[in-house]
Amino acid sequence: MTSNQLINTNIKSSHVLLTPNEVKERLPLTKVTEHTVLKFRQEIENILDFKDNRKFIVVGPCSIHDPQAAIEYAEKLHNLAEKVKDKILLIMRVYFEKPRTTVGWKGLVNDPDMDDSFHVERGILIARSLLIKLAELGLPTATEALDPIIPQYLSELIAWSAIGARTTESQTHREMASGLSMPIGFKNGTDGNINVALNALRAAKTPHHFLGINQKGQVSVFETRGNQYGHVILRGGNQPNFDVENVMLVEAELKKSGLPPRIVIDCSHGNTNKNYKLQPVVFENVIQQIIDGNTSIVGVMLESNLYEGNQSLTGDLQDLKYGVSVTDQCIGWEETEEIILAAYTKLK
Repeated sequence: MTSNQLINTNIKSSHVLLTPNEVKERLPLTKVTEHTVLKFRQEIENILDFKDNRKFIVVGPCSIHDPQAAIEYAEKLHNLAEKVKDKILLIMRVYFEKPRTTVGWKGLVNDPDMDDSFHVERGILIARSLLIKLAELGLPTATEALDPIIPQYLSELIAWSAIGARTTESQTHREMASGLSMPIGFKNGTDGNINVALNALRAAKTPHHFLGINQKGQVSVFETRGNQYGHVILRGGNQPNFDVENVMLVEAELKKSGLPPRIVIDCSHGNTNKNYKLQPVVFENVIQQIIDGNTSIVGVMLESNLYEGNQSLTGDLQDLKYGVSVTDQCIGWEETEEIILAAYTKLK
């Protein structure tokens, strides 16, 4: 028996990636991008500390698959952000990794050519290039922290992150969140379980030691300080949980656990029973709760694209409609702008 029969028996091949340092040498930060990210991280922290009475809205495509369409969306969002900035902080949703219940396209970082070729290095470079362009435009960005290695390549360009419903219970993701440099939201479980998010918040705010790679690509042991800007994201489950009663219950549980009463409402997923057309209904309900005096709701999430709906990957990328999601269904830009401007008017 040889050692080859003992390890990697199910590994077909492997490929050495550029290190984070090598990627950043190719695509370095500028003074403008540094200023943008630091400025908006501080603004989000101020909202979470209740020093800033604005609310933030994480809005954008379910996933990014076309950088050109993403830039067009970002330009529209930036113009809207200027109109509402005294009451609402708009953060563009820029999700590059997609968790799958079974199988499916895993996102731009993993498979940028959308053909199962998995040119991850190219995906990382495309993602970083896009984030730099958005920061230079003056937009804060948000993403889901999924693979624990990817933040070393991209995280200094992200203003806000989320841990998804499938990974909130994961020790690896709680440890990673404790070391991330931006505020982080934890979604409730896919079945609606709130306790997994509360446990994650407690875990992420405490110091941890865990394995990862450093900027040189070396396996390292990291010691974290703990992330003090964690918050819960209500995304529904078997039943929606955005309503007044559920929000009050979560407020009580947060206080009971000694956690700040910070809540973000996801207007999609379980809160709409995956019917994207109901997002504006949920959004309006949440805005009304804020107007009626709720102080624990600090933010809202919307899945939105240039055009509504979604489309399937058929194998021929030429068949894809421009500006339409290839993952979850989204509301279109016109409706997005309309409901955000209406919310702004109400909040004023």
